[in-house]
Amino acid sequence: MGEKTMSAAGVTVCTASFLGAGAGSSPSAALHDLEVRPIPVVVARKLLELRHYLHSLPGGTLLCFGLFAGPRLAGALTVGAGPALAYHLVEGATRDDCATLTRLWLSDELPHNSESRAISIVLRALRRHTALKFLVTYADPAAGHLGIIYQATNWLYSGLSEAMSMIDLGDGRVRHSRSVGQVFGTHSTEYLTRRGLQVRLVSQVAKHRYVYFLDPEWRNRLRVPVLSYPERGATHGDR
Repeated sequence: MGEKTMSAAGVTVCTASFLGAGAGSSPSAALHDLEVRPIPVVVARKLLELRHYLHSLPGGTLLCFGLFAGPRLAGALTVGAGPALAYHLVEGATRDDCATLTRLWLSDELPHNSESRAISIVLRALRRHTALKFLVTYADPAAGHLGIIYQATNWLYSGLSEAMSMIDLGDGRVRHSRSVGQVFGTHSTEYLTRRGLQVRLVSQVAKHRYVYFLDPEWRNRLRVPVLSYPERGATHGDR
């Protein structure tokens, strides 16, 4: 390709494109039939609001991918801006070097290892067709998530993130401040309250934070220690 840009059209991919490109052992016939390709934001939003445990698509979404089993959309993965200062994890990085895997949902009807297959395909596409150097993602222990899928796809574990509050605008749905800011132009609770909204800050627990280097040469720039993966326990789920 020519100049690498953050464009969904530039990262159209499917499993067949990558099976012979160092993808590891051959998937089962069912996995082989799965296809990953970009989907419109409106489609991703509708699916994630219905199926993902947070029932939302975060503000700052840049790329949306769908996982298809034949003609049926059976999952979605989104990449976006994420926390404003995430790029500070890496020495010399700028906002343009980093993105966040913000949402991942796949139908339970899909075969085993579908999540790791979908993530691996998207990572290879981003490496080939964008200028991104690394990704960050988070696993929410409050939802029983440990990040097992990120461990299975060789992300680096960097400990717990700083706990942040979410915003409830009176309808019982919690939103990230960036999503609120995109709608109202600000996430100021004072301003939103003056608008007549019943604003409530909802405390969140710290999340498990994972980093993946699309450019391996940037690995030694990581500013935080790489820690052992957290292990599955009685209070954790299997994701």
